[in-house]
Amino acid sequence: MGSATREALASSRTALAAHADSADLATGESLFDAGRVIGDSSQLLAAIGDASADATAKTALVKAVFAPTLTPAALELLQSAAAARWSSHQDLLAGIEELGLRVTAASAPADVSIDSELFTFGAAVSSDAELELALTSKLTPAAAKLSLVDALLSGKASAQTLVIVRHLVQQPRGRRIGELLGDAAAIVADQADTIIATVISATPLHSTQLDRLAKTLSVRYGRNLTINQVIDASVVGGLKVQIGDDVIDGSIATRLKDLRLQLAG
Repeated sequence: MGSATREALASSRTALAAHADSADLATGESLFDAGRVIGDSSQLLAAIGDASADATAKTALVKAVFAPTLTPAALELLQSAAAARWSSHQDLLAGIEELGLRVTAASAPADVSIDSELFTFGAAVSSDAELELALTSKLTPAAAKLSLVDALLSGKASAQTLVIVRHLVQQPRGRRIGELLGDAAAIVADQADTIIATVISATPLHSTQLDRLAKTLSVRYGRNLTINQVIDASVVGGLKVQIGDDVIDGSIATRLKDLRLQLAG
């Protein structure tokens, strides 16, 4: 990530904080819609993503194109993103998507865990190769993908999760479904001031073990944690924990591998 994009993301988050009271689901959905329109138009993307262009001209362009269709809050947030300088056009699209994710996450009721719902959906898709292909193939019409998402999630997940997944399958930007959902879940968790820990073990952990692990990791990272548990017999025993780019590997399989390497050396 370039320095320009880091500054642009910071300014976008500041703008979002100023609109905390108007962070509703319609605003999040509007931002997703706008991001797809911009992504589908090379001319519009080039104009808004031009780092050398005048910020006032870019915000005026955004207003002219999107004012009739966006909520007032979404329009202001999109104008803020357009006024910033991004390191690349793809970073601009990612920044608009992040704004949509954060607004959508903030609109959810307190008892809804969007990141957990995204994880559950991702696990179900990853375990079914035919389903994954249907949702990710460029040969599958967008309307068919949306119908499939609706059939899988309507009535089973929150409205926020449904809006997020519908957007992701329409604008994957070269990412696989697992990466799409993982990136989205991480941003959703960050909006709630938590981080996600993926715990991989050979057998399911008891709730008391998960609670103890969550408390230990929360102290270590200084933030609340959401734990997603993955069962993988190949780890043999012990645990593997991934938090962002950090991997804590205490599995027996890894210890045996390290021992074999030591003996071979």
